Amino acid sequence: MLIYKIFRRPEWDAFKSAGQTRGAPVDLADGYIHFSTAAQVAETAAKWFATESDLVLVALDAEKLGPALKWEPSRGGQLFPHLYRALDLSDVVWDKSLPLGATGHIFPEGLW
Repeated sequence: MLIYKIFRRPEWDAFKSAGQTRGAPVDLADGYIHFSTAAQVAETAAKWFATESDLVLVALDAEKLGPALKWEPSRGGQLFPHLYRALDLSDVVWDKSLPLGATGHIFPEGLW
């Protein structure tokens, strides 16, 4: 199962350069890296990145993240994946630009 992380371009560039990240400021504050499922990621984009256009959508294989990935209740009681370790660049399955269109973010075809 793929799970998704939205990065702002500078965060993604820093991650690629360092090879590892503990996430965005919200992740650092919460003590884990926030992810979304395919069913949750559009709502996440709309809620937290509504006006941002230079974003990167990153896909990861949930099973390969190991026991540090926990499924915990969040928005509306839904279970969201949270990673309690640094994210390595080798964990990334793929990354794609996530542009902002006239009616919201434009997700890659075939995501859902």
